[in-house]
Amino acid sequence: MAIVDAAVVGGGAAGLAAAYELHKHGASFALLDAASRLGGVIRTERVDGFTLDAGPDSLLVQKPAAIQLCEELGLGQQLMPTLEPRTAYVLRDRLLPIPQGSVLGIPTTIAPWVTSRLLSPAAKVRMAAEVFIPRGDATQESVGAFFRRRFGREVVECVAEPLLAGIHAGDVDRLSMRSLFPRLVEAEQTHGSVIRALRAARATAPRPTDGLFRSLPGGIEQLVTTLVATLPESAILRGTRALDLSGPSPYTVRVANGPPVSARAVILATPAYTTAGLVRGLDDRLATLCAEINYRSTATVLLAYPRAAVHRPMRGSGFVVPRIQRSVPLMAGSWVTSKWAGRAPEGHVLLRAFMGGARDPDLLSRPDDELIDLAHTTFAALLEIDRRPDLTRVYRWDRASAQHDVGHIERVAAIEARLSQLPGLFVTGAGFRGVGIPDCVADGRATARAVVAWQRAQPSPTTPRVS
Repeated sequence: MAIVDAAVVGGGAAGLAAAYELHKHGASFALLDAASRLGGVIRTERVDGFTLDAGPDSLLVQKPAAIQLCEELGLGQQLMPTLEPRTAYVLRDRLLPIPQGSVLGIPTTIAPWVTSRLLSPAAKVRMAAEVFIPRGDATQESVGAFFRRRFGREVVECVAEPLLAGIHAGDVDRLSMRSLFPRLVEAEQTHGSVIRALRAARATAPRPTDGLFRSLPGGIEQLVTTLVATLPESAILRGTRALDLSGPSPYTVRVANGPPVSARAVILATPAYTTAGLVRGLDDRLATLCAEINYRSTATVLLAYPRAAVHRPMRGSGFVVPRIQRSVPLMAGSWVTSKWAGRAPEGHVLLRAFMGGARDPDLLSRPDDELIDLAHTTFAALLEIDRRPDLTRVYRWDRASAQHDVGHIERVAAIEARLSQLPGLFVTGAGFRGVGIPDCVADGRATARAVVAWQRAQPSPTTPRVS
């Protein structure tokens, strides 16, 4: 059996980035994915002139790995910013704008919050008093506990929970502050105040005038298709589900519908629960640690209407919904055609709803028609829409949102310790060291470089390589 330098199991953002980096370094590889379509949760469809992002719809500028990858692939000139105005809202009975000059809902200047109706007067005073709160120890704090300690209860309920926990479809009182928002933890330690730290950072490195997010004309999947086109087609094994892994190096990856793959190194870029099943035969404790990482399920619902059917203006990008707003079944919603250019034919609008997660863990058990009705009813009330949508799509993401709960960093350290006893075996992806496309791209490429470095430190192989 011919041996490749590395087998990459999983063709999401992290796995594709790892394969790309291996190829750049001249390493032979095989990329295995159980699906026929690569990209994982990155999926874009073109339907009747609409561009529908089913999963992530943007790349964050402040985490540059994905932007840099676009530039390497020749997509830099096609990156497009969000349309103006870039106002985001919190839905508290009505849409209330998040004040300008905020970073993750945290003020860098107090003035815009003075007139805001998002918080009560008492909550505004408590927020401003953050500069006087002594340092604490955030190493084992949840996002909710950190914000409650520094900014008060109402900021947690109206800002941190919908905006920060909502990004991860998680529970604000379980998600790890240190794992997900280490910059804010560091800000408290270095400046004694998060507000002071963000204010200083803004003064030295102001926000870009064209916004914090970028997309591509063909939707985010344009990044996937462009990257895949740079890889040797013979190295990509679509529709190939890995069953288990045996080793030590060279490892054998047994697959469901073909011959096994033999590789000196293996990168597992799969969800942590899938990784657990693959490594069970190698290290039961490693498998247990991986299986302990929690995941949430979500659904994305896209609705299109004639523009004339929408009787309220759609200014800004969209809104998040606090959990205390119990009558609204959405976690967030966006006006896609007010956020990105070219997403719908002339005279139409496209709206996007985000549902499920920790807010409604049983959501995916409901039929598509019910999810469409929930989204339509919410948008119709907010925007005075007087007819049913012309186009609808429901995308279900079962156990796709990794939860970095309190203790996640320690768990990943324990996973790394077990991996150190299995030379040539590596893990990457949202379940381990980062969530979101930029983090997954950065970690996937870093993991591939670690594979190359490890192989260079090994004795020269005698088995012929596959080019």
